[in-house]
Amino acid sequence: MEKLKFYIDGAWVDPTTPSTLGIINPATEETFAQISLGSRSDVDRAAKAARRAFAAYSVTSVEQRLAWLQKIIEGFRARLPELARIMTLEMGAPITFATQRQATVALFHFEEAARVLANYTFEERMGNGIVRREPIGVCGLITPWNWPLNQVASKVAPALATGCTVVLKPSEIAPLSAMLFAEIVDDAGLPAGVFNLVNGDGPTVGEAIAAHPEIDMVSFTGSTAAGVRVAKLAADTVKRVAQELGGKSANIILADADLKTAVTEGVHACYTNSGQNCQSPTRMLIPRAQRDAAFAAAREAVDTIRLGDPLDPASTMGPLVSQVQFEKVQELIQSGIDEGATLVAGGTGRPSELNRGYYVRPTVFGDVTPHMKIAREEIFGPVLSIISYDTEDEAIGIANDTPFGLAGFVQSSDPDRARAVANRIRAGRVYLNGAPFDRSLPFGGYKQSGNGREFGIFGFEEYLEVKAILGH
Repeated sequence: MEKLKFYIDGAWVDPTTPSTLGIINPATEETFAQISLGSRSDVDRAAKAARRAFAAYSVTSVEQRLAWLQKIIEGFRARLPELARIMTLEMGAPITFATQRQATVALFHFEEAARVLANYTFEERMGNGIVRREPIGVCGLITPWNWPLNQVASKVAPALATGCTVVLKPSEIAPLSAMLFAEIVDDAGLPAGVFNLVNGDGPTVGEAIAAHPEIDMVSFTGSTAAGVRVAKLAADTVKRVAQELGGKSANIILADADLKTAVTEGVHACYTNSGQNCQSPTRMLIPRAQRDAAFAAAREAVDTIRLGDPLDPASTMGPLVSQVQFEKVQELIQSGIDEGATLVAGGTGRPSELNRGYYVRPTVFGDVTPHMKIAREEIFGPVLSIISYDTEDEAIGIANDTPFGLAGFVQSSDPDRARAVANRIRAGRVYLNGAPFDRSLPFGGYKQSGNGREFGIFGFEEYLEVKAILGH
């Protein structure tokens, strides 16, 4: 499969300078596709196309933008199986999960953006003037490999809905679903230059987007270290910067919770997307008196996981995305062993029944202390740390003792108690008692987990400027 062109100014075009990269199927460790890597000149071409398109697109009517969004939604629905399959091949998500979650949740963002747009008030009278909300301009969007289409949609949908134009750089590790999405956008008939896609790596294309003077805003999802670099590059042109960065979420199981249910659900939540999930509840906090029961419940939960070929609908966990990620997770599992944590399940090495692919054994550590490496660093693999506590205050203190603040989780049979604990967690989103995903509620982090919000009206307004017009 060769996908060597970029989508710029309404057409599929060759890169300025030929340079290719192989895309590896993480389940087979074999190259199955080729893409081109872009350069600064490709970003410049895309940014200038987006700038030209912005003048007309920014003043299109709500009705016209709704019509374009609806065409994208229809194209998305028609190609959902194709989108799911390509994500399975490029980043290893099991096909059932890719269909039910990876692809479907991405579609939700366009449906939500259309809902918000249809009901949004862009102009209102206030005091002795008018307050207008206007599109911010050309938006540079840099997205990760772990939810390759979801993160594209969560940025592109509100940007297009508000009247902004876009230069997108998907992850070069898993870019093919974004390129398929670009075909959907092309079929929807948006004006040339409104949506542009340039593949490439972070140090070249990503940094060019962050620094480009024609780009008014950059929205980045990825590691905290990379986010810092993006913000520094964007500062010279005083861009708005929205970032969704790392996480190390705590899952506080209170003493009155149904322990077995809470532990079982906590294990499976931690292992969602093979643990490659920025808000995964990777630190499970349990009352010290319930240590043994929690360990037993965790072992049982791990035993229900089926690792295997991600194209097999019965597989519930696939491989990690790359050799680099596999080796990083192996090193962190070994650090947990070396620092004296109790290995409750899993461990180092590939599962014995699999002889290829970047598969990691689902791992649970017990007797973890807050200073251990596995309790401090974002692992981005199927590794759970169980930490014991004596008091509720201690549990909250442990939960907040991290430079991250993306998400938190609380389990209790008393909703009021759970909410009171949630109020004290320094994180942008807190889930109570296994609450499901809600696309309308804001998503984003405190502290080094980023700034700005995505999803719903909060994500919509990230792409708007506020103008006051005084007098009559």
